[in-house]
Amino acid sequence: MAPNIHLHTIIDPHSVITAIDSGLRFPEVLAVMREKYEGEVRLFAKLVAASDSSADLLDRIRSSRIPADRRMSLLKMFRRCVSGVCDTEMTKKIVKVSTASIVERYGHTFKPISKLKEQFKSLSAERLASLVVLVGEYDNRGHQGYVLTGLFFDWFEDRFAGKLLIEGPRGAGRDIELSSVIDGFAQSCPCDFVVRSADSEEITAVGFARYDSTRGGAQSDDRTEGNAGKVYKIRSYCLRSRRIIRIAFLADGPGLAHNDTWEEACALDGAWDGNVRVSTLRLADRKLTFDWLRGGQD
Repeated sequence: MAPNIHLHTIIDPHSVITAIDSGLRFPEVLAVMREKYEGEVRLFAKLVAASDSSADLLDRIRSSRIPADRRMSLLKMFRRCVSGVCDTEMTKKIVKVSTASIVERYGHTFKPISKLKEQFKSLSAERLASLVVLVGEYDNRGHQGYVLTGLFFDWFEDRFAGKLLIEGPRGAGRDIELSSVIDGFAQSCPCDFVVRSADSEEITAVGFARYDSTRGGAQSDDRTEGNAGKVYKIRSYCLRSRRIIRIAFLADGPGLAHNDTWEEACALDGAWDGNVRVSTLRLADRKLTFDWLRGGQD
């Protein structure tokens, strides 16, 4: 088996990056989004026509009588067409956040209902196409990451069958909170997968998977700080409990090759006396080995 390769020795980062396509392209996306969202756009137009004010429109959209998935699409339209400050993470909480409180704080940013009625009275094909694409703009967000974890889980289960177990969501799903699976781990530290010994079921490694289709600047700074915080929390626990839990960062995508992001990955790879490793999927055979994942040397 080839020895572990440190990221800083790789001259061309793109040579070890996995290309995962993000999905549809223009103009094919138009037909797909229209089929998916035209009904919601037509409903939004009807709600606009029936509303006495933009606040009334928001209240109608946030009705529990509208199924959650359809309501989310309508809230995205409200954000795009009525008020850009009303993010859907807030407006979708129809029980915890009242419509009155949203209107009180942000109602002054709402486009007047008279203007909306005028704009939605008769939607042209061009405007309809534009709106359905805007609503579905982020439908594939996270898709590449889900594909990456699925491929990694397949590789892992084939590579370590009968020796190591891996747990975690392959696609969209709740992260594993380390405090829920490691006795005595008191801090909040959600991860993407945990590795257990097949015989003892003891956790020997934890992992974080990210696919960056593009990254740089402030986004990279946020990622750097977040990764360092994860290492600090796990290392602190291990020092207190006198055990070793290896930390694997599965990082991939063209964004990884951006100068600042790559430099951060190189600095992280091999940290904490070698207990931290950063690997792309293509490097997993060399970096995420059985001996290392079990806490030994390779």
